[in-house]
Amino acid sequence: MKISVFGLGYVGCVSAACLAGRGHEVVGVDVNPVKIELVSSGKAPVVEERIGELTAQVVAEGKLRATTDVRQAIADSEVSLICVGTPSAPNGSLSTAFLERVAEEIGEALRNKTERHTVVFRSTMLPGTCLDLLVPILEKSSGRTAGVDFGVAVNPEFLREGSSVKDFFDPPKTVIGELDPASGDVVAALYEGLPGEVFRVAIPVAEMTKYADNSFHGLKIGFANELGAICRALGLDSHQVIDVFLADRKLNISPAYLRPGFAFGGSCLPKDLRGLVYAAHRADVAVPILSHVLPSNDEHLQRAFDLVARTGKRKIGLFGLSFKPGTDDLRESPLVELAERLLGKGYDLRIYDANVSLSRLMGANREYIEGRLPHLGQLLAGSIGEVVDHAEVCLVGSSDPEVLAALPAGGGHTIIDLVRVPDAAERRAEEGYVGLAW
Repeated sequence: MKISVFGLGYVGCVSAACLAGRGHEVVGVDVNPVKIELVSSGKAPVVEERIGELTAQVVAEGKLRATTDVRQAIADSEVSLICVGTPSAPNGSLSTAFLERVAEEIGEALRNKTERHTVVFRSTMLPGTCLDLLVPILEKSSGRTAGVDFGVAVNPEFLREGSSVKDFFDPPKTVIGELDPASGDVVAALYEGLPGEVFRVAIPVAEMTKYADNSFHGLKIGFANELGAICRALGLDSHQVIDVFLADRKLNISPAYLRPGFAFGGSCLPKDLRGLVYAAHRADVAVPILSHVLPSNDEHLQRAFDLVARTGKRKIGLFGLSFKPGTDDLRESPLVELAERLLGKGYDLRIYDANVSLSRLMGANREYIEGRLPHLGQLLAGSIGEVVDHAEVCLVGSSDPEVLAALPAGGGHTIIDLVRVPDAAERRAEEGYVGLAW
């Protein structure tokens, strides 16, 4: 099929490369000329396992190209995947500005197109956004009728940053919210042959599935971390307790996210939890559990800060900055928030993250970090040893083997473990080692 992908962030970049890898002819569309130049030269605009090699391959094969020309992209494709960002305000309200702009541009391009075109929204949005906001924009700007003259569908993604290429080719499920059967048929054809159950549902149901998943994921992480904090206070190893809990695979559902660790973050879980709670409050529906997941997460982050404060030491080395190992995504990273709090209290901080380079950050990712840590370039160290030599307290927010191998033993250093290093059970008895929730 001939596909246009709008928005070359994590979801769009991965979707475009993977679809091209399946043999489709794909054109990526973005307003950022830097991203267009990177993709055109066979380079991925994001750091992600396998995406660099796959992008280079499909560009070389002529299966993937990139452009800023919306009209030409629509003319050269039969289906468009919309993967632009939907950031949220502090109160959880969803910004649909990028979606509205793209819908209007696509509608205008469809005005003079005779062949049927299908518009597929991959961006995360609250139920009602597509039918009540975006479809009217498409119809008005195109002068045509959705479901008759052009197709519309919602196809939420379930890609985890750090393993999104693998998740694309081995999805847990495929959800297709279809305006009409013809629209759903087009989307189903994109993923034909991939594993996992396919759900063809009403558009609002598809919009809601991403919120259901991410809210539950956030809830599971918060539950495990609170339990871990209680276990630590009682002198128990929380992972031994969790091992017993996870043995019940019938009632406890799944072990995913149920390991006490650091606070969660990223561009999805916090935003989608805020969005769902905001929507519930607007509908006068009380959600006491969901509305307290993010405060619980923030309390867990505060525990890490308090452990640093209790040491009485001022020189801090932080290993890890992105919200998830193997990526360079800093948006709503709990490690960024922790770094910001430490700097605000006057701590002397140095940071090492092998995947984070100030020169490579772009788009919403760069804007976010410039607003939170404007002097990041001065804080980032070029080597692990530089941070170790600086630090009196080592905050371990990364499981990078090179970082773990370089951690000091004794010598007056304090090691605060945010990720539960592989030998945490043995280290718990060592002086100077502190586990966050075990």
